[in-house]
Amino acid sequence: MTETAHRTQAQRREQTRTALLDATIDSLVEVGYARTSVQEICARAGVSKGAVQHHFTAKAELMAAAVEHLTTKLRRRLAASLDDLPGGGTGVAAAIDLLWAGYSGTLSTAVTELWVAARTDPELRAAIRPVDRALGRATLEHVTQVAGELPPERAELLFWLTVNLTRGLALDAELGGDPARRRQLLDEWKRIAVLLYQDAVTEPS
Repeated sequence: MTETAHRTQAQRREQTRTALLDATIDSLVEVGYARTSVQEICARAGVSKGAVQHHFTAKAELMAAAVEHLTTKLRRRLAASLDDLPGGGTGVAAAIDLLWAGYSGTLSTAVTELWVAARTDPELRAAIRPVDRALGRATLEHVTQVAGELPPERAELLFWLTVNLTRGLALDAELGGDPARRRQLLDEWKRIAVLLYQDAVTEPS
């Protein structure tokens, strides 16, 4: 078999896998975890059940891979945006806006569906926990680089405070909370974070 044929087969496998992952995310967002069956995913992706079994050994593995697929795209986009940020307090406020954009929207909806289901599904919990941790570590690395002169431990503290706030705000959005209140809370946290940043970089060594 020619190298071109091998490459074409590999491309087809990758296209099928990507279609399954995209279909999984779409289904989680549109109909929720309970109704996101393998049959539903296959129908959305336009593939057979055999295709799913060829790529994934269990539904939990497919769910975790779908979240990883989405977070990888978001992480790359976030990393590129973080690299363009200015330094100082202005950069801190802009980084918070980027983290809010990254941890809300489609990612928030899909992950919330999975974490709620994972509470009573040990297999699903075991599958998605490493994905969630990997996203946090990778994003923290970029944020720490952007923070520049800010001590690493302070940068990490600000990062995790921001992530937990934005996740809470994203859940509030899912539950139909007031958009103006979310904006107010995010703006207030940016103000506080900038002050914390300025205090940290001006502390005597």
